[in-house]
Parts: sequence; C-alpha cells; structure tokens
Amino acid sequence: MIRILGKIPNDITVACSGGPDSMAIVDFLRKGKKNVTVAYFNHETSHGRQAREFIIDWCKKRKVPVVIGSIFSSKPIDKSLEEHWRDERYLWLNCIQGDIITGHHLDDCLEWYLFTSLHGNGRLIPYRRGNVIRPFLTTPKSSFVRWCEKNSVEYLTDPGNYDEKFMRPIIRHTIVPACLKVNPGLRKVIKKKVKKDYKENWENKIE
Repeated sequence: MIRILGKIPNDITVACSGGPDSMAIVDFLRKGKKNVTVAYFNHETSHGRQAREFIIDWCKKRKVPVVIGSIFSSKPIDKSLEEHWRDERYLWLNCIQGDIITGHHLDDCLEWYLFTSLHGNGRLIPYRRGNVIRPFLTTPKSSFVRWCEKNSVEYLTDPGNYDEKFMRPIIRHTIVPACLKVNPGLRKVIKKKVKKDYKENWENKIE
C-alpha cells in the first residue's frame, strides 16, 4: 500500500528517474487527480540518456508536462561521483518553482540510516529540503513495484543500482540483507523513527 506523509498540492512537480518508484508516484498522483509535471535530471550516463528519451516519450503520449535538467559543472576532486550527482540534481531542483516530490521511500531511509551510522552519525532522510518534499518515506519500495505491475506502468532499471564501485549498491545488496538477518524488524524500527521525526519537526511547520 502506498502511504503519504503530509498533504500534496493539486499542482505538483515530481522528480522522475524512470525507475519503478518515481513512475509509480507519477501514476498514483495522476490517478488521484493531481496536476503533475515531471522533472527529469540527466546525469549524462548512457542510462541517463536512455531514461531521458523514455520519460520524454512517456510524457508526450499522456500529455504530461516535462522539464529536463542536466549536469552543468565538473566533479570537484574532494567529492565522490554520487555526491556530485546529488548536489547537481538538487541545485537544479531548487531552481524549479513550487514544491517538488522525490521518490524517496522506506528502503531509502533504511539504507541512508545504515550508511550514516557507519560514518558515526546515523541520520534519517528529512521530509523537506528546500522546495523538495518526500511524502512517501513510510512506503516500502515493494509497494511501488506492485503498483507498476498492477497498473501496467512501464519503468526502467538503472544498471548503476548494481555497480559496486558506488557505495549505495554495496549498502543495498550486502549490508542491508545482513542487518535484516540480525533484526528482521529493522524496517519497522526505521518507519517508527521516520513517523516520529515527521510529527516532531514537520507536521505543523508552516513553510
């Protein structure tokens, strides 16, 4: 089941990568009668170019407005490629008018909490960052995949999600399964933390 934190405006932009999470969110919101604009950020990889064409074509067929951004500066020496991509993406998203939804979900929260804990400071993904909101932090990734399958929503799979030269695939495919063996209820633990953080820091906050 897809669950929402907070209220979603009628006119909303969704950051979409072409993967099952964001494609499910776009379809879910459109079925909920929201006026959706799709925002795609091209990381200038071979998959990025493929995803760009996929999203443009998908939106064109359904008459969904789409805006496209791309990398516009070189990677600093002191940043990982993942950090550089993230920073560039948010610089672009923060230039778009109005609130923007990203597809961050419960599994992302778990991965981020483990990653930051390994660096000595376990943190949650916040509900808001500038004009970016994350209403789906308590929804597991599996719910988005099921939504796509049930509603025949096409999506792409980024091969970079399995490339262990990046830290995220190592966390996702090696560390998370090991942690779930130690504590099978770890997702429930993180979900409680996310709900508590939202209630204490975001629920009644006026932007």
